[in-house]
Amino acid sequence: MPDPDVVIVGAGAAGLSLAYHLCAPGGVPLSVVLVDAPPGPLRTPPRTWCFWEPPGGAYDAALAASWPLLRVRAADGAPTVTRPSPFRYKMLRSDAFEALVDRRLTGAPAFRRVEATVTDVRDAPDGGGEVLAHDTRGERVLVRGRRVFDSRPPHRLPPARTTLLQHFTGWFVHTERPAFAPTTADLMDFRTPQPPRGLSFGYVLPLDPHTALVEYTEFSPTPLDTEGYRRALHHYTQEVLKLGEFRITAQEHGVIPMTDGRFPRRVGRSVYRIGTAGGATRPSTGYTFAAVQRQSRAVAGRLRAGRGLRMPTPYGARPRAMDAVMLRALDSGRVDGADFFTRLFRGVPGDRLLRFLDGGSRIHEDLLIGLRTPVVPMLRTVAELPFRPRREPPPPSPPPPTGHEESTP
Repeated sequence: MPDPDVVIVGAGAAGLSLAYHLCAPGGVPLSVVLVDAPPGPLRTPPRTWCFWEPPGGAYDAALAASWPLLRVRAADGAPTVTRPSPFRYKMLRSDAFEALVDRRLTGAPAFRRVEATVTDVRDAPDGGGEVLAHDTRGERVLVRGRRVFDSRPPHRLPPARTTLLQHFTGWFVHTERPAFAPTTADLMDFRTPQPPRGLSFGYVLPLDPHTALVEYTEFSPTPLDTEGYRRALHHYTQEVLKLGEFRITAQEHGVIPMTDGRFPRRVGRSVYRIGTAGGATRPSTGYTFAAVQRQSRAVAGRLRAGRGLRMPTPYGARPRAMDAVMLRALDSGRVDGADFFTRLFRGVPGDRLLRFLDGGSRIHEDLLIGLRTPVVPMLRTVAELPFRPRREPPPPSPPPPTGHEESTP
C-alpha cells in the first residue's frame, strides 16, 4: 500500500479539524491517516471549546449553545453588557464536534483511522515522515506519509520572556431555581479573590434558566490543586452567584499556555505542528479554536489545490507584539488585570474588541484600543521588553484529575 499523502497525530480540535477540511468534497483527492490514542487515560476527556463568529458557521448544527450578548463584571459587580453583532459567542462540546467530523470522515474513501499510542514523530530516512507507535497489545506500529502533522500538546513550553498559564476548572450545574439568563454569557466576572500574581475571574455560560457551565479561571504562573479549585468554585457559586442548591452534572479542567515564546510550526523536512503546539493559542486570551480553523483551512486549501505547503502563521507580528506587552505588564503587576479588561469592554464596541482579541483588527483600531489601556505602564513595558532574555519555563505541574460525574456541592 503506498504511503498516504497526510498523517495526522492526535484527534483533538486541531487533528480533527485538519482531517475534516482535508476530506471535504471536491479538490485534489488526498489519502489521510489519523492516528489517535486508544480509549483510556491517554485520550483527553470530553471538553468545551468556545469561539465567536457570525451565525451560519460550519459547526452551527453541533453547537451546545450560542449567545448574542456578552457581559463583563468589574470587581465591584458593575456590569458591562455588549451585543457584538454580527458575532455570536458559541459553545461547541467535543463529543458533538467529533460526531459531526466523523460523519464526513466515514464517507471519505481515502481516509483511515489507526488507534495506537504514539512514541515518536520524525522525518523518514528515505523521505516523508513517520510515526512510531504501539497498539493495545504492545505491538509496534509504523505509519509513514508524505507529510505528518503532529497535534499533541508540547512536552515543554518554548523559552519566553513571560510565561503564564490559564488554568481553570468548570462545573456544569443544574439549579433548583431559575438562576441564569440564557441570552447572556458572562466572559469575565472579577468578583473573585485575586491571586498575588496575575488575575482570576468567573465565567458563566448558561444553557437554560437552570443549567450552565460555571468556571473559575486564573491567569497565573502555576495551577491550583483539586481542593483549591473546589474552594474557589464553591465561593463563586455560593457567595457571588448565590445559586443555592444545585447538582454538578459534569466537570472539566484545563491548563492553557499564555506565553510570548515562539512555537515552531515545522520541526523536520516533512513534519509539522498544529494546534497549540503550532502556535494557535492566542497568548493574551488563551483562545485557540478559531485559530485552529484558520490554520487547518489554509493547510487543507493548499494541499487540495496541489500547491506547495507553507505553514500559515496563526497570528501576525503585530498581535504577537501586543500580546508580549500585555503579558509582561500583567505578570509584573504594572497593570491591574481586572481593571485592564473591564476598561477594554467598557470603552470599545463589542464587535471591534472581538476582532482585536482574534488578531483580526486593523492598525488604526489597535491604536484606538490601546488608548483604553493604562498608557504609561504599557509604554514602560514596551521599552523594557527588548532587554529581557528568553528563559526556559519550569516543567508544567500535573493537572488535577477530571471526570464526568453527578454530585451535589
